[in-house]
Amino acid sequence: MSTFNRFEDIDAWKKSRILDTEIFKTIDGNLKFSKDYSLKDQMLRSSGSVMDNIAEGFERGGKNEFVHFLSISKGSCGELRSQIYRALDRNYISESVFEKIKKEAEDISGMLQGLINYLNKSEIKGTKFKDRV
Repeated sequence: MSTFNRFEDIDAWKKSRILDTEIFKTIDGNLKFSKDYSLKDQMLRSSGSVMDNIAEGFERGGKNEFVHFLSISKGSCGELRSQIYRALDRNYISESVFEKIKKEAEDISGMLQGLINYLNKSEIKGTKFKDRV
């Protein structure tokens, strides 16, 4: 996309990378998660999916594909928020950890929606279309 040179320049990607690390640190070594492999795996996958879909959509080089993958990323953010409710309800995480992660995920979701809105209104077509007439 013309506004960014690399997906690493996108603030939502930067924040989602931090969130993914936060999720890993929250789960890693937490014995309460050790017997709930399914939830642990889902949380790690959805937090990774947020940043991965931003990167994949950007690298495809077309605005519509990027918007599509940003939407998937936003969905993964919502999935992660739901999963942290489950972790809280099962007493795997504290209320303060829950609130911190929830806020970070909500912030990223808002950033993604803002980027989607911007791209939908822009004339940007994407790098794969730049040489087409």
